[in-house]
Amino acid sequence: MRSTHVVAAALAAAMVLTPSMASAAPSGDSHGKTETLRKAAPRGFHIGTAVAGGGHHETQPYPDPFTHDRPYRQVLAAEFSSVSAENQMKWEYIHPERDRYNFGMADAIVKFAQRNRQVVRGHTLLWHSQNPAWLQQGTFTPEELRKILRDHIKTVVGRYKGKIQQWDVANEIFTDTGALRTTDNIWIRELGPGIIADAFRWAHEADPRAKLFFNDYGVESVNAKSDAYLALIKELRAKRVPVHGFSAQAHLSISYGFPGDLENNLRRFAALGLETAITELDVRMDLPPDGIPTAAQLEQQADYYQRTLVACLKVRGCDSFTIWGFVDKYSWVPVFFKGQGAATVMWDDFTRKPAYYRLLSTLDRS
Repeated sequence: MRSTHVVAAALAAAMVLTPSMASAAPSGDSHGKTETLRKAAPRGFHIGTAVAGGGHHETQPYPDPFTHDRPYRQVLAAEFSSVSAENQMKWEYIHPERDRYNFGMADAIVKFAQRNRQVVRGHTLLWHSQNPAWLQQGTFTPEELRKILRDHIKTVVGRYKGKIQQWDVANEIFTDTGALRTTDNIWIRELGPGIIADAFRWAHEADPRAKLFFNDYGVESVNAKSDAYLALIKELRAKRVPVHGFSAQAHLSISYGFPGDLENNLRRFAALGLETAITELDVRMDLPPDGIPTAAQLEQQADYYQRTLVACLKVRGCDSFTIWGFVDKYSWVPVFFKGQGAATVMWDDFTRKPAYYRLLSTLDRS
């Protein structure tokens, strides 16, 4: 484990930004504005982004963005008061072998956040996807699997005790019809639905101060999936399971209508005494043949970003608003959605899009 600490220390030292460096981050625009999203945000409201790295980035023709792209880190520090590891805290990355953890990049992100006065969202502890082969293809008894999950949660959450504001404990556990993922989620399939409550309890034991969330896509509206979460959370809280929050990822597309009942849906969960959050917002689009979005597309994208932010700002307890990456060149969208892209608030050179300015002006007025 000593080599992991050495790597983490070296990465962290290389990524510390002074206030003057952050203010000098490239704006990429000609407006001469010095205000940033984090400065415009109301007190207590965290504006966040995913930290690019791990996952699909490892198969792309560029080095790890967080480690090697200094301008990227400058913007990351200047613009955001919250960070989420895009892939670096997921099982396949942080726990690549049964008896080995890879904490180097997660440690570096947490250290970066501390030195730039940012909070951290932990993502994620129980999920059906991006699990390592040793886990997915292993032959374990239920008792062994239960111990593996418990040890993982206590090890990872415990390592960052007091340093993580919110954890996505259970991620995407329901299908679009509101049924539990009993086929592709190894934990629910092999251990039963009760393992969900156990995961929250173990996370709470490892860090009693961290806020523990359910997180999913397609739950922006009142629908079968969000109804299923509402019912489950009511049941768990009645049993005194430490569930503190519900978050909507908000991976949106201008090819579909905006979820106009987002605010009302978040209010349903807030009424239970929960915190709510937007955790993975991006707004993708079908790109024209030349790959350049039209003015109309950019305007619709800006509208979607703004309306999502407004909905969160209007709901008491929705104090965490995260976009899933802020610059197009590192976005996951073109990798997974053929012919689509331009989903973030900045172009490749960190020039700010209309969506960025719509967020900025909305925060300014809040």
